[in-house]
Amino acid sequence: MIDTALRERESAGRPVRVGMVGAGAKGRAIALQLGTPAPGIRLVAIANRTIANAERAFRESGVTHWKRVDSATAAGTAISNGTPILTDDPTVLTSCEAIDVLVEVTGTVEPAARVVLESFDYGKSVVLMNAELDSLIGPILNAKANRAGIVFTHTDGDEPGVAMTLLRYLRSLGLRPVAAGNIKGMVDYYRNPDTQRAFAEKNGQDVRKVTSFADATKLSMETAVLANGTGFRVGQRGMYGHACQHVRDLANLLPAEQLLADGLVDYAVGAAPHTGAFVMVHEDSPLKKSQLAYYKMGDGPFYVFYTPFHLPHIQIASTIGRAAIYRDATVAPLGGPVCEVVTVAKRDLKAGERLDGIGGFSAYGLIDNSVSARSIDALPIALSEGRVLRRDVAKDQVVAFRDLVEAPNGLAETLWQEQLMHWPAQTEKSQDLLRQPEFVQTAR
Repeated sequence: MIDTALRERESAGRPVRVGMVGAGAKGRAIALQLGTPAPGIRLVAIANRTIANAERAFRESGVTHWKRVDSATAAGTAISNGTPILTDDPTVLTSCEAIDVLVEVTGTVEPAARVVLESFDYGKSVVLMNAELDSLIGPILNAKANRAGIVFTHTDGDEPGVAMTLLRYLRSLGLRPVAAGNIKGMVDYYRNPDTQRAFAEKNGQDVRKVTSFADATKLSMETAVLANGTGFRVGQRGMYGHACQHVRDLANLLPAEQLLADGLVDYAVGAAPHTGAFVMVHEDSPLKKSQLAYYKMGDGPFYVFYTPFHLPHIQIASTIGRAAIYRDATVAPLGGPVCEVVTVAKRDLKAGERLDGIGGFSAYGLIDNSVSARSIDALPIALSEGRVLRRDVAKDQVVAFRDLVEAPNGLAETLWQEQLMHWPAQTEKSQDLLRQPEFVQTAR
């Protein structure tokens, strides 16, 4: 349906007009793809603090003429005349009436939170390619978007969107999803910018971003986004992360009782097809199981379906179209936070040290159930950068707020606190859980 709707928009000369904030490696890849152009979609504006990178994004995408502007009025005039615009001020994009959908792809937390809220103020739907922000305060941002009558969504192409698109399709067939997650090549909690520098330089990537890919932080953020969109939880802090030959092997590796109770988000390591996302369903009907066995899906009762690719810069076009035309989020929180990503020490940390955040030397992020994380007052990894330790924290221990020197709240932390107040049940549940003698959680 979305392909037909976008072709109709193209034929009618009414493409969805997209403004993008961020022109790093991912932003440039998106610009390159949308510059094809994608039917029914036009990238009409880029905001980036370094204008040269935004110019590079347009140039590589085949755009030969653009205009630099510093106001929403000037931007609207240029776009209406068919000229794409550049600016170093994202508020130009958030307030410009000639932009229909805003794509946020900076990977930041504090600046991105401001951009998203400003977009909501001007009635713009937001597509996030920013698991850092979404995993932290996606629920409260989605609640604000709902009140504003607009769409807030993570993107297809990133693993949460790939998994959710597959899950929604399977659910529409009458199947019962009980797990979903990522297919990873490797995970090493102790990778740091020094170990990843050569790879980052070879591939034109930011070294801290690449480090977060390797040390489980980005994996944890992506699966937290998926958990909040499905209601599935983790079986233990950090997930099980089974190494196996093929992703379908997970059907016999994940705990049946947890799958059937709440559903799980998890991942496979080193498993064919080596990339993409999976969804597991449960079927206990003998006749249906025999049919699935005939079609080589296994003996059941758990069956794994998968998408053997994830292409964020390409698949984002589908999310943009669905948000603009059908007001349909690819993946967005169901309600309050189900999972979050806590800060764990990569090495023995000493009092007085300043944490260097996502993809740094001091800590990695692990997904945990919000009930568990709040019961120990864990510090979210997305709020860790710049925080100073008041006491020592041992390697592989979770950093808690009580371990930190107090610091003034920024916008992101203020929104996170608002999120906790909006869904207080998480705190209440955590206190109930702590009273149960069998409750034990340890960092992997």
